[in-house]
Amino acid sequence: MSAVDWSRVRADFPILSREVHGRPLVYLDSANTGQKPASVIEAVDDFYRRHNANVSRAVHTLGSEATEAYEGARRKLAAFLNVRPDELVLCSGTTFALNLVAYSWALPRLEAGDAIVLTRMEHHANIVPWQLVAERTGAVIKVAEVDGSGQLDLPALYALLTPEVKILAFTHVSNVLGTVNPAREICREARRRGIVTVVDGSQAAPHRALDIAGIGCDFYAITGHKMAGPTGTGALWGRRDLLQSMPPFLGGGEMIREVRFEGTVYNDVPHRFEAGTPNIAGFVGLGAAVEYLTSIGMAAIESREKELLAHATEALSAIDGLRIFGNAPEKAAVISFLVEGAHAHDLATLLDLEGVAVRSGHHCAHPLMHHLGVPATCRASFAFYNTHDEIDTFVAALLKVRRLLA
Repeated sequence: MSAVDWSRVRADFPILSREVHGRPLVYLDSANTGQKPASVIEAVDDFYRRHNANVSRAVHTLGSEATEAYEGARRKLAAFLNVRPDELVLCSGTTFALNLVAYSWALPRLEAGDAIVLTRMEHHANIVPWQLVAERTGAVIKVAEVDGSGQLDLPALYALLTPEVKILAFTHVSNVLGTVNPAREICREARRRGIVTVVDGSQAAPHRALDIAGIGCDFYAITGHKMAGPTGTGALWGRRDLLQSMPPFLGGGEMIREVRFEGTVYNDVPHRFEAGTPNIAGFVGLGAAVEYLTSIGMAAIESREKELLAHATEALSAIDGLRIFGNAPEKAAVISFLVEGAHAHDLATLLDLEGVAVRSGHHCAHPLMHHLGVPATCRASFAFYNTHDEIDTFVAALLKVRRLLA
């Protein structure tokens, strides 16, 4: 594998050259949303300038071009994830994808006495849909806990997988702790017990090579805007037999074969779950993002981000009064932290004045925050386009802010 010129990669991202409050932007919020390379921005622009039309509705040239571009994005994303295109539902992101599974697969099947297992580290998008389904079916939710390092207690998790459990939903990578869960092993244990697995891959897809077929899950959800693509894009992969057994989640155009007032014949999978006009330009951009990530190489991206994580962890650990949440041996480039005596929002606000963008808050993970005993944290999340110099700038700004708040 040839060495990557990371300075040239960074130059591909126009926003990274701007200033904030008169200082060079140091963007450390990629777990929230990833920045977009010029090729993605240009792909969206080109679609609207030259090819804009609706998909699957017209035989004219623009309609054919739009449909090919949209379905081409599906094929590119499927190859990126090592799945079949006809098992990949294109949607607005992980939140929609998880709700699709909850309402179309789980709701018709669960009943009183059944159970759903979630983990303490889940994003609200992988909690609330299951709560809504549980309320309507009488099913109960059981929670797998994390240990002091931020890792799942796997023996305790497996002990929860009793016969009444029908669904195990868990995140591949924690958006707060950075913990990388052993998805293949967890899915294997669930499969042995006949339990359907639903994996939230939002924080995994941008940062590591994915082989969804090899993971052995039943459903896997991703979000495009975290992986250098436009907002409002994402996908649900599902085993074809499961998708074929599921009724539509939304009704409307293009998810049908024939509509009569006496009844409707639905379209084939995956189109039966794609009602209405999709975010066509967004998916064209997501296709360009997949091509961009692939051109760099996901192994190179993962290696680069591990280097940045190690640098940042060492530097932050040397700051008196700073606490890092989550130190699992297998961890993505995410550091949640607090400084003694300072509120997370104050830290983030003052860091912004220094040009450093970090996120503060509960990170859509209230149950985990309660477990950690804090209302909020600051979170610095790194991507391959960040630099070691930016980490040094971040640490220097943090020390300055710490002095101001002392």
